[in-house]
Order: sequence, then structure tokens, then C-alpha cells
Amino acid sequence: MSVIKRIALTPGEPSGIGPDLILSLAQQKHEAQLIALADPELLKQRAELLGLSISLIEMDLSEPRQLAEAGELFVLSHRLKAPVTAGELNHLNSRYVLDTLQTALDGCLSKQFDAIVTAPVHKGIINDSGEVFTGHTEFFADGAGVKKVVMMLATDSLKVALATTHLPLRDVADAITSNELSEVIAIIHHAMQQHFGLALPRIAVCGLNPHAGEDGHLGREEVDIIQPVIDHFIQDGYAVSGAWPADTIFNQDKLQNYDVVLAMYHDQGLPVLKHHGFGKAVNLTLGLPFIRTSVDHGTALDLAGTGRANPSSLYAALKMAIAMANTQ
Repeated sequence: MSVIKRIALTPGEPSGIGPDLILSLAQQKHEAQLIALADPELLKQRAELLGLSISLIEMDLSEPRQLAEAGELFVLSHRLKAPVTAGELNHLNSRYVLDTLQTALDGCLSKQFDAIVTAPVHKGIINDSGEVFTGHTEFFADGAGVKKVVMMLATDSLKVALATTHLPLRDVADAITSNELSEVIAIIHHAMQQHFGLALPRIAVCGLNPHAGEDGHLGREEVDIIQPVIDHFIQDGYAVSGAWPADTIFNQDKLQNYDVVLAMYHDQGLPVLKHHGFGKAVNLTLGLPFIRTSVDHGTALDLAGTGRANPSSLYAALKMAIAMANTQ
């Protein structure tokens, strides 16, 4: 009989919709043990506000793994630093947010958790508190001692990975080097094999410039960097192709021939992905020594505590995390 997987759930910004979404998850029974790293009082207060019934079970990680029933939720307690009002940010709770992430990280590194599913944080309020925080991806990569990770968003029918993530557009070209691009492609290839069961994943690589540079007339990055890297992988037997113009590779007749598209920068790939499946997409961090998935949206402060937050992306993130954990 297979071992029950343990999934750490971090609710993110306590005044946002993260607690709402996790409480929504708990209304159903799942095929893994979900453990919320949160303040129980926050969950109780938010459940009352939402009119949801919830039974919180204090978690002891030394106990045998078990599944919760619908309406139950295991909780590993973390105490808020200040009271929370739905929709109202308070920088005093930034340390609480980071503590939940650290517990999730430590638990995965020690194999107590099989995956992390994260609800959205508010980067601005964390930095306003004096903490230096770039994002979940960088936090987990630094904590795991990993130099390079790759951000990928996925729906059931489209996967888009990024060569660069949260950079000003004027800095993107300088960040795309042969070594960096080679590392990204290698990470994607390995992750698609390991977690998605693809023996030879088909990776379509976008160019950086309009029309993929028009043979150097609209920029030299494709000629000098991107195409030579692609050619090297092809010579080594990888199913990598490109450099594709971004305005053609995302056509459906092209996409059916590939398992993942590698975009050169954030707004080259993600607008297409989010138009295709916003609210149902999953954010994955590839290259970590553990599984981490997340939602495709932000904290939605205006929806917190209203009952109008859509939990579909968190459901998708949990489903994918469990599926990936079951491949380990």
C-alpha cells in the first residue's frame, strides 16, 4: 500500500485570500494529508466570516500519516504577530508569513513533507517591514542552496517556462547568456522527465526579438546566443527546437507538437498562458530538491473574507503537487 503523501500548505498573506482558499480546500476530502502552516485562530475567524464549518486538528509530525475528512484540516501552529482584518495589510505579520515558509522549506528538506503548495504572499508589505524578500521562488532556492531554478506555469494543455523572471525589460537581454540558457533548458528537460513521465520532452524555445531577430537584422541575441545553445542540445539528442518567433509558436497548430514552450521573459510567455487558463493554471518551481506548486494569482485583498475568491487555481496546484509527489 502506498504511503500517504504529506503536503504543506502555506496560506501566504494573512489578510488576503490565502486563508479563504485553504479553508475551501478543507471542505473536501483529499488523497493526501494536507497540513496548513498557520495560526489556528486566523483560520477559525476567517471560517466564521465565510460561514464555513471547519474542525482544526493540531498536527504532530511524529504521528502516523492520515487523511482528514471533509470539513477537517490539520494545522501546524504559527502565531500571528498582530491581529488580522481581512483586506487590510499589516507589516507586523511579515515575520509570521516568512516563518510559515521556513517551516515548509525545512520540512521538505528533512522529508517530513512531500511537497509545498503556496498561497499568494504580498511582497511589498514584507519588504516594507524591513525583510528582504524577492519572492517564493528565490526564498526556496536560497534556502535549499540551489543556484538555478526555473519558473513554469502550467495548465492541462499548455506549459510555459521562463528563461528570466522578474527583471526590468531593459535588463533581459543582458541576462540571457549561453550558460544561463543551457542551465534553464537542462532543468526543464530533467523536470519534464522526472515529474511528467516524458522520456524525451519536446521543448520549443522562443527568440528574444520580434520575428526571432530576422537573421540578425532585429537583434543579434538569436544568432549569437540562443540558436547556438539550441543546436548544441539537438546535437546531444534533445528534442529542442527554435528559435521560434513568439507570435507564431503560440498558435495551436504549432503547440500541439511541443510539451513546453520556453519564453525569454515574463511578459513574452505568461500573458498567453494566463489568457489560455487564468484561474486554472499552476505555478511550479523547477530545479528545487522538492516539489513546490502555487497559484497563478495574487493576494486579492478586496476579495478576502467575502466568499467570492475562486479556489480553482489552488485546487489545480494541489492536484499537480500530489500527482508529482506520487512519481517520487
